[in-house]
Amino acid sequence: MPEADPTNHSVGYGGYPDRDGHVTLDAIIMDEDGRVGAVAALEDVVHAISVARLVMEKTPHTLLVGEGATRFALAQGMQRTKLLTPEAEQAWREWLKTAHYQPVANIENRLPGPPGSSLNHDTIGILARGLDGHLAAACTTSGMAFKMRGRVGDSPQAGSGLFLEKGVGAAASTGVGEEVTRIAGTARVIASMRAGLSPQKACEEAVKHIVRLRGEAIKGMQVGFLALGHDGRVGAYALLPGFTYAVTRHSGAAEVLPSASLFAQPG
Repeated sequence: MPEADPTNHSVGYGGYPDRDGHVTLDAIIMDEDGRVGAVAALEDVVHAISVARLVMEKTPHTLLVGEGATRFALAQGMQRTKLLTPEAEQAWREWLKTAHYQPVANIENRLPGPPGSSLNHDTIGILARGLDGHLAAACTTSGMAFKMRGRVGDSPQAGSGLFLEKGVGAAASTGVGEEVTRIAGTARVIASMRAGLSPQKACEEAVKHIVRLRGEAIKGMQVGFLALGHDGRVGAYALLPGFTYAVTRHSGAAEVLPSASLFAQPG
């Protein structure tokens, strides 16, 4: 549903374009049987996660990119759709007046300002555990607003934006993807869980490692991790406040929770 929502400017239809005016989508899906499908820099198709699933189910590959991903999607019966909406195009044209690129932490949680006044960025990561304990996970995004043409973040990369291992758990990330990719973030979270850390402590370890590695370079940036253990335990942690996540139980009970964070505020 968010992929098809034109008011969601960080996922699918209506996503903010790259600096050249092209909306490009990234997505990945995984399960505990070792099946993986992903697309990166996909254009002209709304449901990137559905294309990723087709890659997983219909090809011997794990990742298709760019024009090849689009051609594959259309050959599988997906419809060609112009992803750049008038609202997103207006924001892009406003941005072109200064062409200043600076990701803003938690901008998706703020009230919208004038078009082009900020970079609305977020990622949808979904971690699921069936009643039989079977795990599956998915992630979808349109990436950083006004990014360089061809930029791919952490989201569609297994082990960076999403990772899953049978008997251990699943993890997803959000925020500035380059910082997650530098440490293979979700693979690190899963490795920590495999070694005995709880999902919460594993997320905390990954965030703290980014700070140890990058120091002042990550000042003002946001990175968050979400993890689900094979036993149903959940953990979440971020660099900065503002990262929220939802937990839904089999009973239908659901709650939106604020993640703990390493720092109290940007800066």
